Amino acid sequence: MDTPAIGAGTLATTAILITLGYALACSVWPFKACRRCTGTGRRRSPSGRAFRECRRCDGTGRRLRAGRRLYNRINQVRRDGTR
Repeated sequence: MDTPAIGAGTLATTAILITLGYALACSVWPFKACRRCTGTGRRRSPSGRAFRECRRCDGTGRRLRAGRRLYNRINQVRRDGTR
C-alpha cells in the first residue's frame, strides 16, 4: 500500500506559517546574541590575557536579526518615497 504524498497546498501552508512565525519573532525579539562573542560583548585579545570589546557587536553582545534588518530597510525606503 502506498503512502499518500504531501500536497502542494500543505507545503505552501507550512511555508507561510514558518514565514509568519519568523516575522512575529523578529517583531517581538529584534536582537539575537552575537555569534562571535556568544553574547558577552567581549573577546580575548590575541595574547589571550586581556579582554577587548567585540568588534562585530560593539561590545553590546547583541546583533539585529536579518529579518528585522530587512523590515527596517523596507520601512526606510517607504518613508523616503512618501516625503
